[in-house]
Amino acid sequence: QVQLVESGGGLVQAGGSLGLSCAASGRTFSSYAMGWFRQAPGKGRVFVAAIRWRSGVGIYADSVKGRFTISRDNAKNTVYLQMNSLKPEDTAVYYCAAGGNIVTVTSVNAFGYWGQGTQVTVSS
Repeated sequence: QVQLVESGGGLVQAGGSLGLSCAASGRTFSSYAMGWFRQAPGKGRVFVAAIRWRSGVGIYADSVKGRFTISRDNAKNTVYLQMNSLKPEDTAVYYCAAGGNIVTVTSVNAFGYWGQGTQVTVSS
């Protein structure tokens, strides 16, 4: 059974930094992608970043490009999201996703496994 366990959310002031991690168990995703999506209150789940596991290439939403960095640790089967220069509009529940199609990684429908979500709140 696949499990994705997220950690690292919290409250931070605008301009600050937070790091998220997502540990996968139950299988490896070497031929797929892992990623992060977020969902603000009253809005849909949107793409933030993804990483193609085998190549390590990261893909980012325009809204976070230059501020967020996605990375992975093969040995730990874990993906990370380092978030810098945070803005109030980054406030959302952040979800880890795994098993993604490496071509359509920006789509919610590309991923088969999801974490429980972790809250990130950025105060102004």
